Amino acid sequence: MAGKQSAGILLYRKTGSHVEVFLVHPGGPFWKNKDEGAWTIPKGEFTSSEEALAAAIREFKEETGCTLTGTFIPLAPITQKAGKKVYGWAVAGNIDAQALQSNIFTLEWPPGSGKKKDFPEVDRGAWFDLPGARIKINPAQTGFLDELEQIMK
Repeated sequence: MAGKQSAGILLYRKTGSHVEVFLVHPGGPFWKNKDEGAWTIPKGEFTSSEEALAAAIREFKEETGCTLTGTFIPLAPITQKAGKKVYGWAVAGNIDAQALQSNIFTLEWPPGSGKKKDFPEVDRGAWFDLPGARIKINPAQTGFLDELEQIMK
């Protein structure tokens, strides 16, 4: 595999005539005070030995605690600023953002201290209407929102 790749799920629901999407905020000290442009679809890296959709479903469960089923609609892959290619799928569903349960990772914190500290991969999740999601999401991932909007017309 030449470059890093991730796979994720854009969970959406219709509320009346509006579409809402579920986004997550990365955990850990780097993201603590970042908001606009920091949120993302639940996603994670995978290797060429794993099927991308299977990885997306696995990562969604790891970052939210929820297992998804349904009709997964493939979205055009996007490339983030650092060059990571992200494969995405949209699926209709509904989860309780307050009940999010994320995996934990360990990091030396503060840097150079020799102390290890645990952080959640995702520190919170929330539902956003599409205009709000465009403000919150990593700018490279707005293509997923644009494509979902076209699908929902």
